[in-house]
Amino acid sequence: MRRRTALQTMAALGAATWSVSNRQSLMAEKPATDDSTPWLRKTLKVGMIKVEGTLEDKFRAAKAAGFEGVEVNTPGINVDAVNQASKATGLIVDGSVGGSHWNIRHSDPDPAVRADALAKLKQAIKETADVGGDSCLLVVGHGKDGTPEEVYQRSSDNIRAALPTAERYGVSILVENVWNEFLYDKNGDSNQSVQPLADYIDQFDSPLVGLQFDLGNHWKFGDIAQWVRTLGPRIQKLDIKGFSRQTGKFTKVTEGDVDWPAIEAALREINFRGWCAAEVAGGDAARLKEIAENMETALHCSVNQPQKANG
Repeated sequence: MRRRTALQTMAALGAATWSVSNRQSLMAEKPATDDSTPWLRKTLKVGMIKVEGTLEDKFRAAKAAGFEGVEVNTPGINVDAVNQASKATGLIVDGSVGGSHWNIRHSDPDPAVRADALAKLKQAIKETADVGGDSCLLVVGHGKDGTPEEVYQRSSDNIRAALPTAERYGVSILVENVWNEFLYDKNGDSNQSVQPLADYIDQFDSPLVGLQFDLGNHWKFGDIAQWVRTLGPRIQKLDIKGFSRQTGKFTKVTEGDVDWPAIEAALREINFRGWCAAEVAGGDAARLKEIAENMETALHCSVNQPQKANG
């Protein structure tokens, strides 16, 4: 709730006065350590919790497995049920994930579809605020919907149209980097630049538009540690999964060949602190515990001080 108040205050300053340098200053002012809060707070997608029972049972299982938060799918949630489960278990609803953005796209050639996508995003923002979350994860569109310029403009227009709602509720719109054939070359090599994604975020010039940067999604296409450094304070939250360049497949977090030490070093270098969401195959209580432990192995989420090199 404190963070939402801060976001509302920043929004009130006016989007036109906000810039990347402001974001960098804000991040630099954060304390380097906080013994009471892990530098990476573990959360997960609600659909990963395959425990039988009520929503409260599911939340309790995630909490017991080592997660501090959960992301719900919006719009269309039962606000009262989510709030009751969160209060009963202590599991924080830190944010939400769009439940329809792949099929009802902000870049669709049909204006009616784009209008529907916008309406759903606005509803998602409100529902997220109603359950105490401060971010909505968004897939902005798909490259198959038109030329790069068309996809860029259509999706940008919808995000701008949603910003007044985001400002009203103090909820950030966080773009996720996904395999949507937009802002990267799907047929390219592993040395691509993340600058097009950075420029896409910068055009909004708003503290309420940022990234929920997925650390595994684009390992096939670039140096993720360098991408983290380039994106810097544009990154407001993280997703995590594993990937193998050798097989070209997604994996458990600790499998595959993602360079986690380099990524951790880059995240600490930009002074990132905040939520990191698992986005892998879920399961029962034992599997959830495994996921939380894998996140610790990869990024030492609970260790506030950087790991010292041996020797």
